[in-house]
Amino acid sequence: MNTNHIESQFATMGARFRARIVPENRRSQSDYAMDIRRDRHGEFFELRVPGNLSDQLDVGVLQVRPRERHLLLLVRRDQPKCTLDRFLCGHDEREWFVASVPGRVSGVAQAMESLKPTEVQAAQAQAGLTARQRHSRNNRAFRRQGEWFFIPAPGLNPDPKLILRDEPIRRGSGKAHFVEMLYREGGTQVYVCRQYPNGVLEAEYRRLVREDPSRGKWGWRRMQRDAAVYARGEIRHSDHRTITLPVWHRVLMNTETRSRTMRQVAFLD
Repeated sequence: MNTNHIESQFATMGARFRARIVPENRRSQSDYAMDIRRDRHGEFFELRVPGNLSDQLDVGVLQVRPRERHLLLLVRRDQPKCTLDRFLCGHDEREWFVASVPGRVSGVAQAMESLKPTEVQAAQAQAGLTARQRHSRNNRAFRRQGEWFFIPAPGLNPDPKLILRDEPIRRGSGKAHFVEMLYREGGTQVYVCRQYPNGVLEAEYRRLVREDPSRGKWGWRRMQRDAAVYARGEIRHSDHRTITLPVWHRVLMNTETRSRTMRQVAFLD
C-alpha cells in the first residue's frame, strides 16, 4: 500500500498522515481503523491496518480543499466483498477530526451535507441559506458544535420540573458535551456504563446482573436512547467553543452512525 501521494494530499491542508501495519493478533483480522493520534509533533491522522489486509485495501483521496482544511478519503476493500468507506478528515475549531460519511459522496461539500440529518437539511432549505452559509456553524437555520446540531424550537414550553441541569450528551463512549438546560420527550430507557457505553435494555441489564452480581457495581446509569431532545443555555465541550442558545433548540446528532463503519454507535443523551 503506497501512501506517499496520500501523505502529500494531507500535507496540502497542513496535516500529517501515516499508515501503520499492526500485528494480526492485536486487532480483529477483518478490521482496520482510521483515527487521530498524537506524538511529540502534535496530532496526525493514522490508518491502522492488520497485516493480513495490507494488500487488500486501496486508499485514495477523492478531494482536498486546502483553504477549508478538509479532505475526503476513500478506502476500498475487495474481499470478501467490495466495500467503499468514505472519511471526511479536517479541522474544526480547535482540533483535527475524522468522520465516517454515509452515502456515495465524491466531494467534501457533498460529505458535509451527507452528515446533516434530514431535519437540518429541511431547516436550511426553509431558511434559504446559500452554500457558504450552510457550511457555517452559526446561521439562521441551526447552530453546530462538533457532531451536534441545534435547530431553533422557540414555541417549546416544557414543564420546569422536567428540565435537567448540566446534562451530558454523548455519542457512544466519546467525550460528553454538557448542556445547561435539557429537556427530552419519548425514547427508550437503557442502562449505560463504561463496559456498555451504547446502553442495554432493562431485561438485558437484569440478566447481566443476575448472572454476575458484581456487574451491579459497574456504575450503571439510566439514560434515554433516541429521545426527542431539546437544549437551552450554554453548551460546553473541551474541544469546542462554548455556544449559548437563548431559546429552546432541538438537538440532533450528525448522520455518521448510519455509515457502515459506525453502525454500532447509538444516540445517547
